[in-house]
Order: sequence, then C-alpha cells, then structure tokens
Amino acid sequence: MLPGLAAAAAAHRCSWSSLCRLRLRCRAAACGSSDLQEWQNLVTFGSFSNIVPCCTLNQVKLYSTNVQKEGQGSQTHKMEKVPSFDEAAENIGAELKAPLIKQEPLQVRVKAVLKKREYGPKYTQNNFITGVRAMNEFCLKSSDLEQLRKIRRRSPHEDTESFTVYLRSDVEAKSLEVWGSPEALAREKKLRKEAEIEYRERLFRNQKILREYREFLGNTKPRSRTTSVFFKGPGKVVMVAICINGLNCFFKFLAWIYTGSASMFSEAIHSLSDTCNQALLALGISKSVQTPDPTHPYGFSNMRYIASLISGVGIFMMGAGLSWYHGVMGLLNPQPIESLLWAYCILAGSLVSEGATLLVAVNELRRSARAKGMSLYKYVMESRDPSTNVILLEDTAAVLGVTIAATCMGLTSITGNPLYDSLGSLGVGTLLGVVSAFLIYTNTEALLGRSIQPEQVQRLTELLENDPSVRAIHDVKATDLGLGKVRFKAEVDFDGRVVTRSYLEKQDFDQMLQEIQEVKTPEELETFMLKHGENIIDTLGAEVDRLEKELKKRNPEVRHVDLEIL
Repeated sequence: MLPGLAAAAAAHRCSWSSLCRLRLRCRAAACGSSDLQEWQNLVTFGSFSNIVPCCTLNQVKLYSTNVQKEGQGSQTHKMEKVPSFDEAAENIGAELKAPLIKQEPLQVRVKAVLKKREYGPKYTQNNFITGVRAMNEFCLKSSDLEQLRKIRRRSPHEDTESFTVYLRSDVEAKSLEVWGSPEALAREKKLRKEAEIEYRERLFRNQKILREYREFLGNTKPRSRTTSVFFKGPGKVVMVAICINGLNCFFKFLAWIYTGSASMFSEAIHSLSDTCNQALLALGISKSVQTPDPTHPYGFSNMRYIASLISGVGIFMMGAGLSWYHGVMGLLNPQPIESLLWAYCILAGSLVSEGATLLVAVNELRRSARAKGMSLYKYVMESRDPSTNVILLEDTAAVLGVTIAATCMGLTSITGNPLYDSLGSLGVGTLLGVVSAFLIYTNTEALLGRSIQPEQVQRLTELLENDPSVRAIHDVKATDLGLGKVRFKAEVDFDGRVVTRSYLEKQDFDQMLQEIQEVKTPEELETFMLKHGENIIDTLGAEVDRLEKELKKRNPEVRHVDLEIL
C-alpha cells in the first residue's frame, strides 16, 4: 500500500490551501496528547502521504513500515525509527520556507536604442550650396555671404583642390532676413528672370551688329581654333580633296557637254557628289572642335560621324542614283558619241589628281593607325577617323570609276557600240552604291555608342582591380566618343577596411582615444560616430577622385570617368 501512496504523492503538486491545512494540523498536534497520538499513528501507518500530496519523492523523507506475513490471517507490524514530532515539524517548516529564502531578485537590463529620425520626403537642412548658386537662386550679394559660415570641401573639378560652400539652411535664413518673406523673394526672382531674358535678347542683337561690322571692315582677329584645324590631320586631307574634286567636276562636265558620253556624265556627277560631301565633312570637322557647353556637356565630336553618315546618304542618292538613271537611259535610248580625245585627256588628269588625294588620305590614316597601335585595315573598318575614311573611300571609288569609265569609253570608240558606255555608267553607279552602304553602316555603328578595344578595357579594369582599396569591378562600359576620346564607367566595390585605415592613418590616435573615453551617453556616442562617419565618407570620395585621376593620367584617351560606388 505504501509504494502506491508514494507514487500518488509524486504524481501531483499540492495547492497552497493543502499546505495551510497541514500547518494547522501540526499546530493542533503540538497542543494535546491525544492529538500527538493521532499524529504518531498517521506517521506510523503511512497515512502521512495523504496529508502531504504536494511533495515529490525526492523532496519528502518517507517513513514507512515493513509488513511481513507470518502465517495465515496474522500480520506483524515492525516499527522503524520515526523522528519526533518536533523534528518533523521543523523539517516541514524548513522545506516550506526554503523556496522563499533561495529566490533570487529579478534583474532587468535596459538596452539603449537611438531614436530613429523621420526626415520626410524633402530634407535640405544639411545640404551644401556654392556661392554662385546662393546669389542666383536666393538673390543675395557677396557681402551677405561673408556673414555666413564657410565650409571647405573637396572640389569636383580637376583644376582646383577644394572650394568654399555654405549650408543651405543658413542661406535660406539669410535670404528671408534680407527679403522679409518667401513671397518677396519669389517676386525678386521673377524680376531677375525677366531681366536675364531681356539681356540675352540684347546680347543677340549686339552680336549680330558686331558680325555685320566685321564683315564690312574685315576681321583682324587671330586665326581661331576652328580655322587652324584645316591645316593639319583630317582637316588638311578634306581641304585638299575639295579643291581637287572641284576642278575635276568642272572639267568633267565640260567633257560630257562636248562628247555626250554617259560614262563621262557619271564621272562628272561622281565628282560633284564628292565635292558636296567633302564640303559637308569640312562643316562636321569645324563643329566637332567646338568647346562643350551646358547643352552638350560631352562636346560635339560626334559631328564628324553625323557628317560622314549624311555624306554616305548623299553619295547613294546623288552619285549612285543619277549614274544608274543615266546608264539605264543610255541602254534604252543609245546615242552616238562624238570624239573622245578630250574625254581621255580629262580622265587621265582626273586619275592623277584623284590618285594624289588618295595617297594623302592613305598616309594620314597610316599615321593615325600607327599612333593607336592598330593595323590600317582594322583602323579603316572600325571607322576610327570618319572624315579621312570618307576621303579614302571616295578617292578609291574615283580611281576605280575613272578606270571603268575609260575602259568602257575605249570599247565604245573601238566597236562603235554606245552600249558599252552605258554599262560603264551602271558600273560607276554600283561602285558608288557599295561605298555609300559601307559609310552608312560604319558611321551608324559609331553613333550608336561603340565600345573601345577589349584589350583597352582589360587594361583599364586591371588598373582599378590592382588598387588595394578596390575589391571588385562590375558593369564596365567604355564608349568611344570620337576624336580619340573615351568615356569609362564602372561599378566599384570598395574595401571599407582599407578606406577606414587610410582615414585613421591621418588622425591623432591619442586625441581619438580621449574622445572615446569621454563617451558616456548615447547622445555623446552619436556625436562621435557622426563626426568620424562623415570624415570616412569624405575619404571614400577622395579615393574615387584619386582613381579617376590615375586612369586619366595613364590613359590620355580617357576623358570622362564615372566610378559608381557599389
């Protein structure tokens, strides 16, 4: 029976009311002998487990009896050592009080959290603004800015190391102090805008009057950059071609009028189209060297490709179209041809002059290709110098065209059949069509934004990746802008540890340690982190500037570098 009672006692926990009843019974037992006898019987016969159901076997000392069978119908109770009443009461009281004594106090740790700031959709309080913008946008004078806080920052321009900026909040407060209200400031801006428009109109009228004055008295101004570009390089080749093709066009038209030859007409039209296209190339060259302006920040170098593209279209429409038309009309309505002696003489002179122009163009292209480290064929196929390419192809077509025209005219004079002359006109038209198609294709590819050579891209990428502050380079784009100018763009993954170390190398460690020791509150920690965090960001910007200058220094053809922080 006792093992069952012990298991029942270990199976459930007692309530506080059961403990109270137990303590009352203990006190009653201590008052009288009858109660004491009852208590001893309870302990002796194992009924104590019914009174103390709250305790488990490992918490309560169980005092039980040995029950042995001696024969049938008789049982002998053998008493074991039973503690006295006072000892049992003390043990029970101690066990009841033990949890209350050993209970540890509750410890609460409060974590310091920086309150998140809500900046809103528009926040310009910490923005910097230059002095020029402050005077233009807020209608201030230079004397007004002298009273504001001045901050030195890194300059985004290559010719200056640093420049002065102002806090936008200070400038806005100063403008309100000067003008009194935002409405008054808006009215002043409107008046100044109207005055600026009137000034531009006046300036345009003055420039027009000055231009007319120069045309009347003569321009004594030194030769400009636009004029000097025609005395060297592609400009020189274009001017030589214009002069020679203009003379050839004049004499070929005279020969066509005298002989009526379809082949001579095609050659005259060929020279006329070449002269017009080369004049267009000269216009493109003069525009390509103009200084970049706010409307065209990357300059006008693509004007050469645009002029060459229009030239290719002009060759196709005027040269090939008219030659095909005249050749087809000659086949349908053959006409007798007069003496071809003068035509042969003019063609011979044209062959010599066109050959000389072709030689000038080839020499210029060979020199440019050697400077780029490329073969002449590759340089021409990639249209690196569009103006000289057009001269090269036009003069090559002119030499071949003169050969075709002379051959067909010779066959006509020998056989007396004018069909050979018409076939010569069709041959010259087909040659011009092939040249125009090539020019249209190559210049269109250049205008679409062609990449530079893979070897150059690899060299630029390796230069960045070998820098200790760079971890990786992604999304590299290197575009040829024309005239040997390259724009380089890349996503750069910087090593924050190296950038931070470069910042720490310039700091006073003793002073920094002292600042760290003075940090006691979250507000002081925030001030410390904001100060050095801003300086580390400035160091990162300085690293970007250093890499951009290094790229331009080692690769002079790279004019524009855009390194984006990943």
